[in-house]
Amino acid sequence: MLPPRVLVTVPVFNHPQRLREVVEGCLAVHPDVLVVDDGSDEPVAPLLTGLPVELVRHPCNRGKGEAIATAIGEATRRGFTHLITIDADGQHDPKEIPRFVDTLLRCPDRIVIGVRDMSDPRVPALSRFGRGFGNFWVLVQTGHHPGDIQSGYRAYPVWVLRAIRVRQRGYAFEVEAVVRSLWGGVEIERLPIGVSYPPPDKRISHFDMLRDNARLTAMNTRLTLGSVLPHRKLSPGEATRVSLLHPVRSVRALMEQDGTPGKLALAAGVGVFLGSLPLLWMHTLTILLIAAMLRVNRLAAVAASHVCMPPLVPAVCIEVGYVLRHGELLSWENVREVGQMTLAQAGRAGLHRLVDWTIGSLLVGPLLAVVAAAGVYVLAVCVRRLGRA
Repeated sequence: MLPPRVLVTVPVFNHPQRLREVVEGCLAVHPDVLVVDDGSDEPVAPLLTGLPVELVRHPCNRGKGEAIATAIGEATRRGFTHLITIDADGQHDPKEIPRFVDTLLRCPDRIVIGVRDMSDPRVPALSRFGRGFGNFWVLVQTGHHPGDIQSGYRAYPVWVLRAIRVRQRGYAFEVEAVVRSLWGGVEIERLPIGVSYPPPDKRISHFDMLRDNARLTAMNTRLTLGSVLPHRKLSPGEATRVSLLHPVRSVRALMEQDGTPGKLALAAGVGVFLGSLPLLWMHTLTILLIAAMLRVNRLAAVAASHVCMPPLVPAVCIEVGYVLRHGELLSWENVREVGQMTLAQAGRAGLHRLVDWTIGSLLVGPLLAVVAAAGVYVLAVCVRRLGRA
């Protein structure tokens, strides 16, 4: 298994005091750092001058969940496998990032939560209560104790965050993401960490007691009710959803998973060609075996084969095969005659159509495969160029 590629992300909204210190601390122990400015009143770019750090800015404040969602997109686009989030207010020590990375080496498919040491008397009583209250509800909703559900210092496998669907877009994103991951069978690794709180007069909090408590109550009610329902198990393959209805998104996801436009084009061509053949109930198995032998993306090949689902492509193949055998078109009258045949006659007619389908697919299949491969290649090249722009 390849070692994880980790992107450290610092979401920030109106925390200018210690941002540069936090980012410098991250860069001292890890080379890949992304700052997501979630619409701060004053852009944070000037605070990061001279630092080798990536910066993405939201034009307006969208919430911490949206900042993390932006980081997920950046991590995916750039080929990172894991995301470490660290708060911008300086309460977390960047020197502990290597400990997160070491944990990911041992547990690459787990969410790692930094469990803060709350024994320091400077820790606000409200923070202690909030952690205990949040942990209680996660225990009710999942049967698992997360350790520190309110910790902003944590590591996620990118595929997990892409596989789940989180409704929250504020800081409660982090709570719902853990709950839904636990429902999906993803395990939690608890990593003890230190914490440093500034004096009360220097703390900056964006928590609105009325609004945010109402949102938390609504979320916990919804998650508690949802906890009684069955939940599908997640797997790394969940991160790649391929649909002919969303070709650009599908090609982007497949390229993130497996590579080059040429490979995807070959996979599409193989899938369409095999999909056109009269393999009868064995299309998927055959496509998986051939794709594995050719070392092309199996998911891309199976998805492309859906172009050949009945009735259109089989009907075209049968028509072409009939013309090649008999020199004339298969008329509608010929088709309607089946209803007047005996069972034995209908069986013989079915065998004839199967022969027509086989012959026709040997002509139609390669033509469709070339068209599909060319289309996927062009689309993949365009998607790759857009991603680099």
